Amino acid sequence: MAQHEQHWTEEIRSEHSLFTINLVEVWRYRDLLLMLLKRDFITFYKQTILGPLWFIIQPLLTTLIYIVLFVQVAKIDVGGVPTLAFYLSGVTIWNYFSDSLIKTSNVFQGNASIFGKVYFPRLIMPLSVVISSLMKFAIQFLLFVGVVLYYTYVTHEIQPNIWVLMTPVLLLMMACFALGVGMIFSSMTTKYKDLSFLLAFGVQLYMYATPVVYPITAMPEKYRWIVNSNPLTGIFECFRYGYLGKGNFDPQSLIFSAGFISIILVIGTLIFNKVEKSFMDTI
Repeated sequence: MAQHEQHWTEEIRSEHSLFTINLVEVWRYRDLLLMLLKRDFITFYKQTILGPLWFIIQPLLTTLIYIVLFVQVAKIDVGGVPTLAFYLSGVTIWNYFSDSLIKTSNVFQGNASIFGKVYFPRLIMPLSVVISSLMKFAIQFLLFVGVVLYYTYVTHEIQPNIWVLMTPVLLLMMACFALGVGMIFSSMTTKYKDLSFLLAFGVQLYMYATPVVYPITAMPEKYRWIVNSNPLTGIFECFRYGYLGKGNFDPQSLIFSAGFISIILVIGTLIFNKVEKSFMDTI
């Protein structure tokens, strides 16, 4: 009699290469990804008074505070563009990056109870964070586009250009950067939990090393190399130059940013793959 071979629908192995990224398996769990997105986006605001309106109120209030502090008090020159459009552009994309980074860094600690009960590709969790933050960005981005349209067609103070077409690429670069750094810190906080506090403080400082609240031209010449060595600088300058039509944008800075972010993403993936097999023993 011929022996019947057993065909398994799922095979879980504890031994795999650090370079293994099974995207096919991640795609099979896309329903779980959608459930996590619903949990992050809808359930979190279900018991709030204003709901998703907070996505609009928060950047507006932050922008107004920056205008008072850095324009009215510090007298920073924003390069001849409307201050509302300038600061709202920085706040909008910075919120996406910082929100994705901080939430990704808490993936293991925040979902330990789920990881210990059922198997699924662990990469699903950080991906869900980046994508759910993208939905929040979409709402704030529509607000920013409305401001840009006003200053373009009503007051004629700004002239967007073809670089606006780079927006999806810029978002992808920020997502990969937040994903890479977030996975590194998420892996490290399984053993050193106080690193999460260090990251939260570090993100606040990092904002001032990024041209969020000031243009590069406002930085003293001897300190500009610090800002120019920041991989986010090229992204922010490209975004502003595309939508506001003015700025100190060098296309070569995007090449540097892409190379640096690619390295960080690879390192983050390697560390994440190494830690995900044993993090339940240390968390």
